Amino acid sequence: MSTVNEAKKALRREMTARRSQLHDIGGLTAARAASGHFRSWWRPEAGQVVSGYWAVRGELDPAPLLGDLRMSACRIALPVVVGPEMPLEFRHWTPDSAMVTSGFGIAEPGLENPPLRPDIALVPLLAFDASGYRLGYGAGHYDRTLRQLRDDGLPVVAVGFGFAGQEVAAVPHDGYDERLDLMVTENEVRSFD
Repeated sequence: MSTVNEAKKALRREMTARRSQLHDIGGLTAARAASGHFRSWWRPEAGQVVSGYWAVRGELDPAPLLGDLRMSACRIALPVVVGPEMPLEFRHWTPDSAMVTSGFGIAEPGLENPPLRPDIALVPLLAFDASGYRLGYGAGHYDRTLRQLRDDGLPVVAVGFGFAGQEVAAVPHDGYDERLDLMVTENEVRSFD
């Protein structure tokens, strides 16, 4: 195992515990505050696609934000794991969408929900740093997805969505890791240039 992978593994253990504590202390309040910051930063146009995620394991919940965006006539997509070592697919989601449980135990829109390409992708994380690198769970799905979306030549804005307390001095990274464009927390919206 490489030094970067070993460092990521150790940081994942630490940050999983930290994120759970942050969630327990004030997850809903933080989610609402982060939603407000996002909405102050971006005024959506009707029909734009925002991909969110179904919050699990103490992730900052984007549900308040996704609800607000639906009321602004945005189309909401949720990620679907297609297979190991593959980019995610995003499928249209509404509160009435048929959902299935993935192999990871996460609810995903079923096949009857059409695929959508996000204009903005909200990205869950365990940690982030001041350079825009994020630490995920280690499967690489979001890194592959962001790389594919960026290689398409069409713009996509990758927005980390998490607690301010998930920031670390440096996230171990290598050439496979994709940087975030922005980070939204309960305290601010930060751009990574």
